Amino acid sequence: MTGVEALYPFLYADHADLAPVLRAASDSTADKAREIVGLRTEMGEQYADVLIECAQAMAERFAAGGRLFTFGNGGSSSDAQAVAQLFLDPGGSARPLPALSLTNDVAVLTALSNDIGFEVVFARQLAAHTGPGDIALGLSTSGGSANVLAGFERAHRDGLLTVGFAGYSGGRMAEADTIEHLFVVPSASVHRIQEAQTTTYNVLWELTQLALG
Repeated sequence: MTGVEALYPFLYADHADLAPVLRAASDSTADKAREIVGLRTEMGEQYADVLIECAQAMAERFAAGGRLFTFGNGGSSSDAQAVAQLFLDPGGSARPLPALSLTNDVAVLTALSNDIGFEVVFARQLAAHTGPGDIALGLSTSGGSANVLAGFERAHRDGLLTVGFAGYSGGRMAEADTIEHLFVVPSASVHRIQEAQTTTYNVLWELTQLALG
């Protein structure tokens, strides 16, 4: 049985009648929806105070002229870009804030990967672009991405405010002493982790806007 077949066996069953297949698909969708709602609720209950504290710290940095730098790999790279866009161009009456995703510049990423190693692609950019009043926000579904951890190490060393998003039990990010505010989605599903992370960083953005007045 393939990975997809194991996840969706009803699609591969030999059914003359589609009704059971449609019911199974509907049940699967409902189960996933309940799971993500439960995770979002759990994150809200567990991290409410941390979100407020983190948003206040970010607002203080922004108010003093600080900038936000985001980073991650794969799907987390897309989330890093989404976070930067959310802060930079929120639309409506929300205040735009300076933000940049370190995954945007393909030339820099490939040059650093080719000339030095992929583990430095975020740390080197943070060293070049940031100052001690800035913010580093990194995402890793597993919590163990070496280049994300190296980015946090560099950011912490240079005095940046550090904010992390991870899944599972937090991985190496939970063990690191370089991340001041860490939000861990307690799930083993990559899809549910990233969905809950999306909700969490949107709440963080809203709270930061509120803290800025």
